[in-house]
Amino acid sequence: MYNVRDNVQASLGHFRMENYWFRYSNFVPRLFNWCVELGFEPGKIMPSRAFCSDESQGYPVILLAKHFGIFPFNHGQVGGIMACDRHGPHAHHGKDLVIVHSSHVGYDPEAMTFGSYRRIQTANHRCSSNCGKIHATLEWYLREYEFACQNIFVDMRADHCRLTLDNQYLSRSRERSLVLHLEKMVEHQHDGEMLPIAMQSTSRTFMATDAFFQHMRWFFNEGTGKQPLGDALLPEYFTYHTRLREDTDGSRQLEQNLIGAMPWIVTSAEPMLTAAQANTQAEFDRAYRSISQDSAYRGRNLLYIAGLHVDISPSPEQAFVLTKFIPWAAYVQLKNGERYVLEQEALFARLQACSADNPQQLGLDAAIQMMEDEEEIYLHLPY
Repeated sequence: MYNVRDNVQASLGHFRMENYWFRYSNFVPRLFNWCVELGFEPGKIMPSRAFCSDESQGYPVILLAKHFGIFPFNHGQVGGIMACDRHGPHAHHGKDLVIVHSSHVGYDPEAMTFGSYRRIQTANHRCSSNCGKIHATLEWYLREYEFACQNIFVDMRADHCRLTLDNQYLSRSRERSLVLHLEKMVEHQHDGEMLPIAMQSTSRTFMATDAFFQHMRWFFNEGTGKQPLGDALLPEYFTYHTRLREDTDGSRQLEQNLIGAMPWIVTSAEPMLTAAQANTQAEFDRAYRSISQDSAYRGRNLLYIAGLHVDISPSPEQAFVLTKFIPWAAYVQLKNGERYVLEQEALFARLQACSADNPQQLGLDAAIQMMEDEEEIYLHLPY
């Protein structure tokens, strides 16, 4: 969905977070009551979750089971990717249908940072990346960006600036690389050629464009000599070139979702958070088209809602993570033919208008005890 470079920042910025969250224990009963208001039949609703495999996503699954009265179907793949080939089985398992999709990101309330999560089942309550799949996907891109920040130099003068580039940014032979938008940064001749004013063993120095010079005056003082470009390497000055192999099993879908937004992700103050937001947006756009056109859901009541899970690291005394849900968008399809999409602001207001009280919720302890108390059923095996 991020195929128009100039609109990426606006798209990411449209994802509002502050005061747009629900505690999960508050979100799920509201979701159930919204379904009932839409005409879904209680006791005949089959929920499905499209979450990452991480253990931190277990608490939301438990709450979905508690309020919908059934363990949810599984639409999820690692990294918060939806398995769009599972619509048929899901539709087969219920009269009315709900899909909750979410990417997720950890949050450390002590450091007030995103991207890590305390694993209380580890020996020393170790903190590690969350979501691990997103972290692994970003790792190479972040390294490439850091290298560029330290190996591109600006020499600010009174009326111009000089730009020294590592030779790899002048090569077209690399199959996977950070690619500079040189037309914005380096003066070109009338024939389109770039002529260096100095040549070093591993780099070339060029005269910068006037627009780049004026922009860099916000970051660098004249007369200070060559300085690493650092975080003045903004998203507008680079992109990434990579050849993503054909995605046959969903393993590369996350990277495909993020690649267009990657310059904004790696320059973000919280790359893991920005990546999770971008993945939620891209997956809703992709899965909405799959769901709305799938014949298995035709003529059925269906609610598909996507958002972001923020996994707040639990203390050693807590049994489960404190998860917040930040809704992004929802698609409603009713058996009478009505179809519509709710964007974030309208979706948040719709959920907020629903009651957080669900008298039909399942008492899990009582349900488990009932199964314990049932008379033993012997299995008569074939001979």
